[in-house]
Amino acid sequence: MLRVGLTGGYATGKSFVAAELSRLGCHVVYADELGHAALRPGGEAYRPAVDLFGPGILSPDGVIDRKRLGAIVFADPALLRNLNDIVHPAVFRLEEEMFKRFAAQDPTGIAVIEAAILVETGRHLKVDRLIVTECSLETQIERAMGRDHSTREQVIARIGRQMPAETKRRYAHYVIDTDRPKVETARAVEDIFRDLRKLAKGSAE
Repeated sequence: MLRVGLTGGYATGKSFVAAELSRLGCHVVYADELGHAALRPGGEAYRPAVDLFGPGILSPDGVIDRKRLGAIVFADPALLRNLNDIVHPAVFRLEEEMFKRFAAQDPTGIAVIEAAILVETGRHLKVDRLIVTECSLETQIERAMGRDHSTREQVIARIGRQMPAETKRRYAHYVIDTDRPKVETARAVEDIFRDLRKLAKGSAE
């Protein structure tokens, strides 16, 4: 099983690339979804998060209100680090479980982990190949404003808190420029997929 990381800045087209890789036959794991699972009642990070931040983060049905939690941690870098210390280990364990399951089902397949902070958490060291998506700053801003209904200032502030694209690029085996039309981006993904297939088959021989 070939392990592939997929990362990139806010609104740089990761989701589109992940969907194309899935369409081509890759097993795609979304780190955000695992983070949500870890914070659900019964999830590994649920009780530690409630203990740390208090019952005020809970909705009436006992589920963690992610907007309330986000409002707390994004206003305080130290609290964000504390939350990450709870959630990230749980997410990593869920990732490993899924990778093992995929490997058992499809030994010569390709498993992709899509995560915004793959490099920041050091998880890029656990994959065989890393794909980084990027686009112009103006494209990022326009996409994020349209998708998330955020103001230009909010988007710029969020981008400013992320690792610069040029830093992530240093770790990449493949870089996909998503400024181009989607049909061209899809072709670029197909080219990378063909290379990954060769690597996956070769690693199993």
